[in-house]
Amino acid sequence: MFNEIFGLVFTLINFSLVLLIYRLFGKTGLFVWVGFATVLANLQVVKTIEIFGMTATLGNAMYASAFLVTDIINERYGAKEAKKAVWMGFFTLLCMTLIMQMVLLFEPGSSDFAQEPMETLFGLLPRLAVGSLAAFLVSQFLDVHLFSWIRTKFPTDRQFWIRNNGSTLISQFFDTLVFTSIAFIGEYPMDVWIEIFITTYLLKFIVSVLDTPFGYIAKRFTFKDETMTKEA
Repeated sequence: MFNEIFGLVFTLINFSLVLLIYRLFGKTGLFVWVGFATVLANLQVVKTIEIFGMTATLGNAMYASAFLVTDIINERYGAKEAKKAVWMGFFTLLCMTLIMQMVLLFEPGSSDFAQEPMETLFGLLPRLAVGSLAAFLVSQFLDVHLFSWIRTKFPTDRQFWIRNNGSTLISQFFDTLVFTSIAFIGEYPMDVWIEIFITTYLLKFIVSVLDTPFGYIAKRFTFKDETMTKEA
């Protein structure tokens, strides 16, 4: 049960850090988190774990936090700003992939010990990045549009949980399908891929429910130097 219990703690810490960076740095902090979370999620996803008796990849909590952040931005600053955050996450991951592939091309020194583990970690990065970039754009823009559409049907403050969970659960299904298909089909046996797909989505489902109270807390933060606008 260690992975299950520690996974819950890990997820709550991730969301608490989202609140902290927002509290300290306002909207700028949320934009930074999207780029930060996109990069870290793609590093964590290389590691597989056993959880609830099934095989899953890490990175779900960190990646889900990016959805929480874009929902907060959409809720407080509008869809235009949320789309800008999505492009920032895309560009950050693209830059990281390019730079780290160039780093691997440097000839290591005779005393170097980092080349081999870096090749292990970042060797899969191009394929993971292609899968993640495709999934990120599809799912995040879907999430932004769904959130905005659901808000027209359920606009009240109390109904934020409907907007947050409804948009995230649908968009993350497509995110999981696109990413796991590009990144892992052919790398793992099909039965393992199916397990990864199912557990990844189930974990995202659980995490989406867990992030809702943090969204409500973030909605109540006020900043003197910000004027809340909701641009279409």
